[in-house]
Amino acid sequence: MIKRGVILWSLCLLWSVVSSCGSSSAKVKSESEEESTRAGVTVPVFDADSAFNYVQKQVDFGPRVPNSAAHVACGNFIATQLEKFGAQVTNQFVDLVAFDGTLLKSRNIIGAYKPDSKKRVALFTHWDSRPWADYDPDEKNHRTPILAANDGASGVGVMLEIARQIHQVQPELGIDLIFFDAEDYGEPQFYTGPHKEESWCLGSQYWARNPHVEGYNARFGILLDMVGGKDAVFYKEGYSEKYAPDINKKVWKAAKRLGYGSLFRNEQTSPVTDDHLFVNELAQIKTIDIIPTDPSGEHSFTSTWHTLQDNMDHIDRKTLKAVGQTVLHVIYNEN
Repeated sequence: MIKRGVILWSLCLLWSVVSSCGSSSAKVKSESEEESTRAGVTVPVFDADSAFNYVQKQVDFGPRVPNSAAHVACGNFIATQLEKFGAQVTNQFVDLVAFDGTLLKSRNIIGAYKPDSKKRVALFTHWDSRPWADYDPDEKNHRTPILAANDGASGVGVMLEIARQIHQVQPELGIDLIFFDAEDYGEPQFYTGPHKEESWCLGSQYWARNPHVEGYNARFGILLDMVGGKDAVFYKEGYSEKYAPDINKKVWKAAKRLGYGSLFRNEQTSPVTDDHLFVNELAQIKTIDIIPTDPSGEHSFTSTWHTLQDNMDHIDRKTLKAVGQTVLHVIYNEN
């Protein structure tokens, strides 16, 4: 995805620590109790170890660049896991044309739960990996494919763990888990031609124009991108606030309730060209992007973004847990 420059509105969050003293009868809820019961709704407990293992399995294939053997193998892995977890799986095999004319053998993968329900929520991520480490500190690496543990595999890992949980306890609504391909084949920094926003997110552009179900609609969508990095911080991204501020509010409120307010900051950043932009503008499904930003960093994402350092050493179970549990809380509390 393309960064448009992160501008923080310098909002200061007020934190309060409430402590109670001297009462031996005070009740302290365990993490599982806090996450699993609210207003009579049972929310599964997200297993961060399981999500971490799904990330590792993708990375073990190597870079999942379209037209590669690793790409084919990983696509088969994702579809097989969804089938194992009881989803109705649809594959969109399509040839997409990259900015430089390369024909990309692409595959959008959709796992649907309760496919006949008219009440639906869509979760999105991309599963391909970047062909170039064009932001690596060492210029010699700029044309090397990356492992994309965070920028690709982490979102898939969280969604596969969500699928595993849904298979055990289904929420009231229908849920669609949609894995976009060819998201990260946009122009590299060393490309000398014109830079176009639509060179990114090719799979989501195709799906938005050609949904897997004719007339498809959902109440809202949540896109997960780079949701496993250490010390990740998630701000309300600009396009998300433009198209779906109520969904941002819903998700950030859930995160705060679960104790993840330090990761989900109630501040806004500038827009990011990512899959959700095309879902909003082409499919007209209001969708937010849970994506980390680093306002102090050179590229406003993480230090490993589009570098060879985007590997398993920088994947944090705590981040996977915070994002996964928050999303589960949101979808299981919809009715």
